Amino acid sequence: MDGRCLPLCIEARRSEVLLADIGNTYFHIYDGNRVEHLSYAEAIERYRDMPLYYISVKHDLEIKMTQMKKWKNISNAIFIEGEYETMGVDRKALCLSHKEGVFVDAGSAITVDVIEGELYRGGYILPGLQAYLQSYTTISSALDVSLDEKIALDRLPRTTKEQISYGIIASIKVLIDKHRNAKKLYFTGGDGKFLSTLFDDALYDETLVFQGMMKAIKDKKIC
Repeated sequence: MDGRCLPLCIEARRSEVLLADIGNTYFHIYDGNRVEHLSYAEAIERYRDMPLYYISVKHDLEIKMTQMKKWKNISNAIFIEGEYETMGVDRKALCLSHKEGVFVDAGSAITVDVIEGELYRGGYILPGLQAYLQSYTTISSALDVSLDEKIALDRLPRTTKEQISYGIIASIKVLIDKHRNAKKLYFTGGDGKFLSTLFDDALYDETLVFQGMMKAIKDKKIC
C-alpha cells in the first residue's frame, strides 16, 4: 500500500471512486453511470479533489498526475496473459472486460485484439477514420472529402467520395472478419458505435475499458 492509498480507501467508502482512462486526446471518466470525455485541463480542474483510479497512455502528464493526492495510477495492475511489452494499458484493460472475443477500440487509431480463453493471441493497429481521411488530402486536394457512413459495400462505387469511403470501410471490415472466427465482437471508442453496425452480433459499449479496470481492481484487491 503506497502513501496515497489509505486516504483514498477511506474516502472511497463514503462515495463511489471515479475511474479514468487518459488517452492521447481526451480524459475519459466513468462515474458508474455515464462516461464523460473531457480535455486534460477540464478534467484536472473538475476532479482534482475527488478519489480517482486511472490508467494512462499519456506519459508526459504523469508528473502532473502525481500532484493529485487523491488520484491513483493503477496501470501496473492491468495485465493480460500473453501481452507484449509495449502494449497500451487501455488495450489491455479493454481485453480484460470479457474472457474471449475480438476487441476493437476505434479512436484516433483503430486497435483490434483477439482473446481466446483469456489468452492474448495478437492483434493489429490501423489509422483511425479521421486519420484515413486526412491521409488522402496529402495526396490531392481533390480527395478532401467526408466519410459516407451509408456507403453500400455490395457494389462498386462511382464517385470520389464513395470510392474513398468504400476503400476505408470495406478494408477495415474485411480485416476484422478475417480474424473473427465466429468470436463475439466488442467495440468501444469514438467511432466504435458506427463500426459495430457493419457486423452481425457486435456489441458497442463505451464502458468496456472501465469494466476491465474494475476487474483488475477486484482481482488484485487494489486499495
